[in-house]
Amino acid sequence: MYREWPSRQVSAVMWHAAAASPTEIGHRVLPDGCMDLLWTGDTLLVAGPDTTAYVASWPLGARFIGVRFTPGTAPLLLGVPAHEVRDRVVPLADIAPAARVRRLIEYVGEARQRESALEEVAAGWAERVDPPDPRIRAVARHAGVGVPVATITEEVGLGERRLHRWCRAAFGYGPKTLARILRMNRALAMLREGTPVATVAATVGYADQAHLSRDFRDLAGAPPSALIG
Repeated sequence: MYREWPSRQVSAVMWHAAAASPTEIGHRVLPDGCMDLLWTGDTLLVAGPDTTAYVASWPLGARFIGVRFTPGTAPLLLGVPAHEVRDRVVPLADIAPAARVRRLIEYVGEARQRESALEEVAAGWAERVDPPDPRIRAVARHAGVGVPVATITEEVGLGERRLHRWCRAAFGYGPKTLARILRMNRALAMLREGTPVATVAATVGYADQAHLSRDFRDLAGAPPSALIG
């Protein structure tokens, strides 16, 4: 079982996952340019941005809570460049002071409403840092609708090489990879709404339906039809 809902306190999505039966012990995690803070039941982990999908294996009865930060947000809160945790899930204690992490683990572990406690942890981080550079959202917004990298560099006032370094720190990968991942997620959202594949491919910038299918297999590890349900 998996469900998510918008956070009321931070620029993020809250989620809850559980394996209540043998048919729920795996969940396909798609790359989306985001980073997550996870509560596993006894510790806190950080999931970096993924470049390809993977199937998370959950022990039967396992329950997880998470905060999925919008693209480019988590590195500022955590104080770690996104590319350093790309395609990795690491203990929060690996990237934050151990004493601080112990206090957070105790706080979440002892809370009656752990979803709320985890959300409050994220909100506390957000209160202690400056707001994200508006160019972060501008890059994600432009990349998500297929704006060419050359145009993005002009819009945000960065040279192409500097933009690439800046994107690796904020999102985990360069603008071209970010655009490809965000395009796939936009296409998937449209497909789940019932939009015909041909229309989706043309709308989000694929050359044709075959191009869309290839990109899904490369990034999501499955054809679009396997992800719509």
